[in-house]
Amino acid sequence: MPRKPIARDAVLDAFEALLIEVGERAATLDAVAKRAGVSKGGLLYHFPNKEAMIGALLERMDTLAAMDIEAMKAAPEGASAFFIKSSLWADTPMDRVFVAATRLAEVAHEETRRRFAGIQQQWLDVLAEEVGPEMAKAVRYMGDGLYFNAMLEGGPGANASERNADVGALLAAVERLRD
Repeated sequence: MPRKPIARDAVLDAFEALLIEVGERAATLDAVAKRAGVSKGGLLYHFPNKEAMIGALLERMDTLAAMDIEAMKAAPEGASAFFIKSSLWADTPMDRVFVAATRLAEVAHEETRRRFAGIQQQWLDVLAEEVGPEMAKAVRYMGDGLYFNAMLEGGPGANASERNADVGALLAAVERLRD
């Protein structure tokens, strides 16, 4: 009888959490199985090795990024405003998978780096349609800075009023540059 997808998701969630909390080296198969509450055999049923878990995590990131890109395209306030507003750490599934994958990129995992580059290019393409290629890079760097600083300052809700003021100032700057 096939295992429930819930067990597979629990293993992938545990791998993601361990990457975020302790990094790639400590996210061993044994640690993931323990965190997910499954036997090592149960983990291996779904993921025969660590590279298979990494592949599934990157697929999760690709799926969530595609949803984010579609939301950017459809945002009534425009792609640039959406990108900047969504660049605050909010502990969303996208935030979590992005940070987990960053831990893989830190150890020079080439496929992770390739996927990041692809996602960043897609963001730039959407932004460039709205504000041009040079401004698209500026908007992306603004968003990256907001995201990075929010993560360093304690995650979701930390310094929220200050971050919201930053978002407002950045949105105003983008508007001025578009005029």
